Formats: sequence, structure tokens, C-alpha cells
Amino acid sequence: MPAKQKSPAYVLGVGMTKFIKPRGKVDYTELGFEAGVKALLDAQITYDDVDQGVACYCYGDSTCGQRVFYQFGMTQIPIYNVNNNCSTGSTGLAMARTLVSSGAADCVMVVGFEKMMPGSLQSFFNDRENPMGTTHRMMAETRGFTNAPGAAQMFGNAGREYIEKYGAKPEDFAEIARVNHAHSPKNPYSQFTDVYTLEQIMKSTMIHEPLTKLQCCPTSDGGAAAIVVSQAFLDARPHLREQAVEIAGQCLATDAPSLFSRSAIDLMGYEMTQHAMRTATAEAGISPRDCQIVELHDCFSANEMVVIDALGLSDKGKAHELVRNGDITYGGKYVINPSGGLISKGHPLGATGIAQCAELVWHLRGWANNRAVPGTKHCLQHNLGLGGAAVVTVYRRADGRPAPSVDSATVGKKNKLGYNPAVEARGFTKAQATAVRSRTKASEWALQDTERKVESRF
Repeated sequence: MPAKQKSPAYVLGVGMTKFIKPRGKVDYTELGFEAGVKALLDAQITYDDVDQGVACYCYGDSTCGQRVFYQFGMTQIPIYNVNNNCSTGSTGLAMARTLVSSGAADCVMVVGFEKMMPGSLQSFFNDRENPMGTTHRMMAETRGFTNAPGAAQMFGNAGREYIEKYGAKPEDFAEIARVNHAHSPKNPYSQFTDVYTLEQIMKSTMIHEPLTKLQCCPTSDGGAAAIVVSQAFLDARPHLREQAVEIAGQCLATDAPSLFSRSAIDLMGYEMTQHAMRTATAEAGISPRDCQIVELHDCFSANEMVVIDALGLSDKGKAHELVRNGDITYGGKYVINPSGGLISKGHPLGATGIAQCAELVWHLRGWANNRAVPGTKHCLQHNLGLGGAAVVTVYRRADGRPAPSVDSATVGKKNKLGYNPAVEARGFTKAQATAVRSRTKASEWALQDTERKVESRF
């Protein structure tokens, strides 16, 4: 069936918290509220303008979304709670885009947040079949089990297969991590900002070959939010057109039968990433190689290698050559994960996809001026959740032009905040929070003391 023509949808506002170690000191209510306030301020609207809400999280009870959104107002809009493993945030964005493009809403607010437990990911429902059970059994039958964390084994096995089939070497995977760590100091929201040599990365603790500790993303607490709007909503606010970023192409895909082909690479959703990429780039009318900046799901360096291949950024089986040639960083063919990626920035599951979106929006606006790529016209996003779902999105400016170069003082004047959120992470004032909350249906009881807690961290 041919794809139906979609009406345009734009990201008008974005906001993030810093990503932090999961020490239980900051609750999800605070993370969601901070990210949402910043996104509303960025879009220069209030919560009364929001038609529908999408809450994105993996770890939490049902209706955590309402608990977060009620802090902005109790306007009785639909609020959806989304859980799609590590692709949860971008699944929420895809839902928002679908609502806007279909005419069901003019303004959708997407808020992702995660309060995680230290250590590797775990399931809390041990009295029923695990949704990853068939995947785990395939891994056990083809590659066996070790004492390493399950996710590291699955992605590490894909890395091993890439070595076996295509001639990649362990240092190629370490180089991916080195580049991501090198990018992170320029991202003010990154959990880690340490820079490492290739040797340090290779000599860090071995988790599951070829993956060492510094090639694995950390668990994180954090929040991110985005405001997705229609053409009519944007046309009514022409002064904001310059900051609007179009979702030019997007696809949320699930797995094909190849998942169980007995290939460790296929077991990580290779074909669904391929399908999502082909659909999204065809809709945008470009090739993935037309994108200057890519934010992709590097939960482990091995997955970045496989995804570079699956996205068609390299010829098949040649992703390691792209890495060796310096073509994943500044001065090369692409800049992949200028944010530092999941490996350095952190990975609060529900917020990750929206944080990737924020990074690319800032680049296309010309606000990410400490890590910009001159001439950027298209940006590509990839977010993966095993189990499974992959979301690939193509972004471009609403005016279709290459990203300009905007100094931070100018950004501070344009957004009326006095600073550039792409290069400086700040909190917000009580007055700013009040300014974006509902004018007529705000509840102080729903807010409790969240504002005070958030302000006290800055």
C-alpha cells in the first residue's frame, strides 16, 4: 500500500536536564518538569497551547506521565504513556508527529524521563515470560551465555560477528568509543566529559569481547522534552519559523523474521533499522549519505559499527573502514554523535530519543556553535529498542536552508532567556515556570515542591 501524504510537522521547542548518575537523589517528577519547562520556554508557548501529551519512560508505574504533566496544568487533554524499551523517546516523537500530521492535534508535548537503578538493565517481572525470551534463547543457542550483562553479550556478539565476517578489529570498536568520548566535553548535558586515548579504552575492564567498560553506555537519570506542531500552528507564529525544524521523514519499524536468522547482527534488529532508514529517507527525498550530522544509538560501540552499516552510511561490511579513515568525526564524511552519544552523554531510556532530537534541532538552528558542522542541511537520527523497535528520523530547517552560524549572545536575545541552551546547561526560575504553566487550570497541589527541588540543584 503506498504511503499516505502527510501534512508537515515541526519541532518548535526542545529542552533537557543534565544526564546524571542514578543515585536516587532526583525524582522523575523533577526531571520531567524541568525538561518540559525548558521546552515550553524554547517554543515560547504555554501549556494551554498543548493539545495532547506523550510521556516516555520504561521504569515506573502506570500513569507516571499524568503525574509529570499535571504539574504544568490539568487541562484534561489526552496523555499517553509510552514504553518501547530504549527507543521509547523517539517512539513518543513518532506518535506526536503522527497526531500532528494526521490533523488530530496542532501541538503535542513529548516528555521523556527516567529514574534508573545503578548497574546493568534488569527486569522486575520475573513471574511471567520475558518479552526478550526468544531473543535470549537464540543467543544462548548460537553464542552461549557468559557472566557478563545480557545486553553487553548481545551487542558484543554482534561485534564479534562483524569481525568474523568483514575483517574489523577490536581497536576499530575502541576508536568509536574514543571519538564519542572526545565529543562529549562540548555537550553541557553529558553525564561524562572525560577524554580517553585509544589505549586507555582498550585497556579498561573487559566486559564482553570486544567491548571494554569504556565502550558501554552508563545507566543514567535524566529528562528531555520536545514540542511538535502543525503547519497551521507555526503559520500563526511566523516570528518562530526561523527556529522550527521539520521532521522531513520518519519511520518507526519493528522486526522482520530475519531477527531469528541465527546471525548475532540480525538479532540486534539490523533489518528493522534498514527498513526504517529506507522509509524515512525516501519520505525526505534524500540519501542517508546526504546527512552531515548523525545521532545514532551507540549503547555499545559494537552497535554503532553495525548501525553505520545498516543505515547505509558505509558500503555493506565497510563500516570499520569509515571509522579507520576518520569519517565519523569532524573533518570526515559525517559527524556521528556530536553530543557524545549514549556512551558518554548517558542513556536514561525514556529521554534518550528526545535528547537526540534536541541535539539535532540545536545544530540545524545554528545554536550548537561550539560543535557545529558548517553547511549542515540534513540531520539523521537513529534510536533502537530491542524487542523491538527502531525509529529513524530525518530533520531539516523549516526554510530548507543550511544551518547558519549564530553566536550565543544572539541566541540569548532570540529565545528571551539570556543564554544559549545548546552550549550552556542552566536551570529555570520560578517566574519562568509560572509563565509556561496553564493560566487557568494550574494546580499547586499537583506541583507540590518540585520547583524548589529543581531550583536547588543549580
